[in-house]
Amino acid sequence: MAVTKRGLILGATALASVAVVVTGTGIHLADGQAFFKESPKELIDEVWQLIDHEYVDGSFNSVDWEGVRTTYLNRTYTDQEEAYTAVREMLEQLEDPYTRFMDPQEFSNMQIDTSGELTGVGIQITQEEETKEIVVVSPIAQTPAYEAGLLSGDVITAIDGQSTEGMALSDAVNLIRGPVNSQVQISVNRDSRPMEFELTRARIEIHPVEYSVETGPEGSVGYIRLTQFSANAAAEMREAIQSLEKRDVTGYVLDLRSNPGGLLFSSIDIAEMWIEEGTIVSTVDRNSISDEEVAHNQALTDRPLVVLVDGGSASASEILSGALQDNNRATLVGTQTFGKGLVQSVRGLADGSGVAVTIAKYLTPDGRDINKQGIEPDFVVELTEEQRDMLAEDREKIGTPEDPQYAKALEVLTDSIRAQRQSASAVGTARQ
Repeated sequence: MAVTKRGLILGATALASVAVVVTGTGIHLADGQAFFKESPKELIDEVWQLIDHEYVDGSFNSVDWEGVRTTYLNRTYTDQEEAYTAVREMLEQLEDPYTRFMDPQEFSNMQIDTSGELTGVGIQITQEEETKEIVVVSPIAQTPAYEAGLLSGDVITAIDGQSTEGMALSDAVNLIRGPVNSQVQISVNRDSRPMEFELTRARIEIHPVEYSVETGPEGSVGYIRLTQFSANAAAEMREAIQSLEKRDVTGYVLDLRSNPGGLLFSSIDIAEMWIEEGTIVSTVDRNSISDEEVAHNQALTDRPLVVLVDGGSASASEILSGALQDNNRATLVGTQTFGKGLVQSVRGLADGSGVAVTIAKYLTPDGRDINKQGIEPDFVVELTEEQRDMLAEDREKIGTPEDPQYAKALEVLTDSIRAQRQSASAVGTARQ
């Protein structure tokens, strides 16, 4: 399968980010724009053809795809909006949440979201599956939302006076985004207490990598938190590892918790910083043609590594954690990952809209298909509701001994450091 790794985007959850990331679902940006003519029917047929030629399941999930084409082309459409509605209906029949149509605004948002720099207020938001409430996942440090005091768990009830009841997540994102220096009023409900925030939108540069030196029983430890696989993630990861190596850390804890994914090439580049040789990931299309990515002896360190994962670690996070686990390069601690193992190809249409098509599934180096299964960590550490609330209320405790999953990761890492030292000592003794 001819898939250019530089064009793949992977993501998983319903997470959207205002001035951060509207998480996609594994996207391959096509080199060219699909041809679009003025007739709405030709847009519908163009999308149908893309599915027909590229969809990962040749049975189209048991849908009569030829019959679908006949049904929708026999209808009359007066404008693009009617065509957009028809395309969405058509794709819904596949019952694949990752194969979807994006109108020009949604497609533009998707392209912006992986750039690493955007404008907005600096919050990640999601829509609760049952209540449909728009909820703040987290504010980003040193952004208008963070400085104003918005907190994880705040329920957004209105944006500029417009109620969010029944509002789609993408519509909420569009309302909150806007030009630099413009104002937006966000109404929230925090523990049944209404609150109002008047925010000034700003240009926000996203730094997906945070790192620090922490104290461990066997010496200093490098702690790296990766929040998304954006365009600048690999460069920042390289800088973090090189900086920590100069400080002679004894080992690393890589935190991928709540990382919903991002660019595939970013996950591959980062995997190569830890893995000297071996398979990183393979993708398989509907013709069972596999494309394999391997490490090329470019690892920056061989020090012991523990990776933190949870149910929010998805797609590109699962590629990286699966590669590290299968190559015996790292020990995984936390809870089972999300389980999103599909790759989408996104085609831009000439009117500015786009369509994402599931074209392949990816496998870990050992051939594990983790879609809907996730990756099981080597050490399972569940957080209680009380512990989750504590970390949500005080994010400074994440990656500290007060964080139970990090505490276990440090324990496991300490054992690995000691084992590595004992092995090196045994080799040295034998040589004498």
